[in-house]
Amino acid sequence: MTRILGVDIGGTFTDFVAYEVESGRIETWKNLTTPEEPIEGVLQGLGRIADLGEIGKIRLGTTIATNALLTRRGAKIAYVTTAGFRDVLFIQRANRRSHYDIGWIKPRPLVSRADCHEIPERLSAKGETVAALDEAAVRALAERIRADGTIEAVAVCTLFSYIDPRHESRIRDILAEELPGLPVSTSYEVLPKWKEYERASTTVADAYLKPVVSKNLRRMKARLDALGVGARVGVIKSNGGESTLDGAAESPVQMTLSGPTGAVVATRALSEITGIRRLVTFDMGGTSTDCSTVVDGAEHVTTDFEIEWGVPIQIPMIDIHTIGAGGGSIAWIDKGGMLRMGPQSAGATPGPACYGLGGTEATVTDANVVLGRIDPGNFLGGAMALDAKAAEHAVAAVAARLGMEPDAAALAMVQIANNNMLGALRAVLLQRGLDPRDFTLLASGGAGPVHLSDLMEIAGIPAGLVPNHPGQFSAFGFIMTDGRVDRHRTVQQISKFFDAARATEAMTELSQGAAAELQGQGYSDRIAIHRSIEARYLGQNHELELSYPSDSFDEASVADLWARFHVEHEARFGFSIPGETIETVNLKAVAVAVSKKPALPLLPEAGGPAAPRGTRRVRFEQGWIDTPVHDRAALGAGHVLTGPAVIEEDASVTLLKPGDTLSVDRFGHLHVKS
Repeated sequence: MTRILGVDIGGTFTDFVAYEVESGRIETWKNLTTPEEPIEGVLQGLGRIADLGEIGKIRLGTTIATNALLTRRGAKIAYVTTAGFRDVLFIQRANRRSHYDIGWIKPRPLVSRADCHEIPERLSAKGETVAALDEAAVRALAERIRADGTIEAVAVCTLFSYIDPRHESRIRDILAEELPGLPVSTSYEVLPKWKEYERASTTVADAYLKPVVSKNLRRMKARLDALGVGARVGVIKSNGGESTLDGAAESPVQMTLSGPTGAVVATRALSEITGIRRLVTFDMGGTSTDCSTVVDGAEHVTTDFEIEWGVPIQIPMIDIHTIGAGGGSIAWIDKGGMLRMGPQSAGATPGPACYGLGGTEATVTDANVVLGRIDPGNFLGGAMALDAKAAEHAVAAVAARLGMEPDAAALAMVQIANNNMLGALRAVLLQRGLDPRDFTLLASGGAGPVHLSDLMEIAGIPAGLVPNHPGQFSAFGFIMTDGRVDRHRTVQQISKFFDAARATEAMTELSQGAAAELQGQGYSDRIAIHRSIEARYLGQNHELELSYPSDSFDEASVADLWARFHVEHEARFGFSIPGETIETVNLKAVAVAVSKKPALPLLPEAGGPAAPRGTRRVRFEQGWIDTPVHDRAALGAGHVLTGPAVIEEDASVTLLKPGDTLSVDRFGHLHVKS
């Protein structure tokens, strides 16, 4: 028997999904994350599997890179660049976060100015040598880094290296000779694209992460090797694909959004199964909430990501908007006496007050316990008993400061958390020109289904969906992950003087490199290459992406490319300029190896009305209501419920507000209508 295992290391829980390939059986479980040593939580979960030899593949999503960037706990690095350009990282862009805030200060880069160094060398915009590389200066710099003794990695980004990397490569080689074992990131290997600041910032982030991520992954690999499964582990990348543990350590910036991608991948699969073409994801865990969209069966991949405002990382990643709002978000009172929720989180340690692990501050989870929405005796299917008295005491302390009754304060806590998450939904819908009324809201994460009905109402989204295994949905997505490698490169040309041979050479190199990387991960069959070109009218500032059929550029295909550009521009922007010069900017090649997906079992048809296993008092806006409580495992295909109702399962709870309806499809997914 062969199993594929998805593991999602979250801020509060580590989730597991095991798929038996031969039988199609899916098993899920979770345990508390061990923040000080994430692998411990993984090993605890692996202890549930009697024979680890059955594991054919482990796909692991981790927040090691994410947390190091967000908390700025990466390595101390040196930055090496062309003479005259050491301040690019500090000048950044001319835009401002707030036009009228005279006290606003630009965010700091991930490297100090004292550790930024210039090397005499220069290439032109055509890749010609303007000034030869001063190798003696590189060796002198290596000596200064050695004497300093505190530098843990080096980022190298020279002018126009995306056209020709020979100077960067030589700098890397000299540093390797002089400083053996010191990690070096070069911009050509990390991001061979134009725009100096974005390329430099991304390369610096890669170097900043290398010592931290490689140390953690080496330790993780040693522990997994001891169990005999290390060679079968793949780490999920931000683009939804996977990498080996060694590959992830070599290019850690690719793991910036490792964990949240699983929920989007799983949503894409559900879009195919259910036929719902427009889904907006709402993945609410213990620490954060992640929102994204799947439109017409495809997730949106972007390179427009920032660690914080003005500090970009331009690697390909699934477009996910994350906010600090989860079940562990802590209630607090601001200076104006107003109730606020998060982004501070109780995490796994000490956790919400109701966990009984030493936490005393009221959280969203505590509020839901006080409101009767979560049964303290049936949390995680009864595997983890909650302390209802501790939750009541924590919420009562907040209520006393607000002059409110505890249940009213708990409801206010939930409503404020909902409004925080509404902002994330608006960011991926309204701010991108998408109408919420056209979408179905898919709730996942252990806390997501509890808030689904409320968010549907305030966001104006008419339909909701609670998938199977919502509490382990990202881990579920990992077992359905395809192998994927994205390769991008800037190759600027204009339509009037287009060099087809140059474009063919670059696209061939990108395609073959992407395919070779996938094969290195163990994928040998069904590798498809998707090529595209980013182009614009000469003088424009933003590009339009067009698909391209092959590596080869001949007269007919190039003519078709220009014709399609005018058509696409008309469709996207409402105008075109036939005869105007077109400029190609970036070439892209994406290699995808489609993996075998689990076949979801069908539910038996409902044999009659759904019978609740009991009732309990639940607080809604209308007040306390005696509410039917259903066991999700007892629901059959075709069952229909009318709110109010509570539907419980091992790792989550779905709350149905008064007046809402819920139906169960043949796969067991819960469809909610407001």
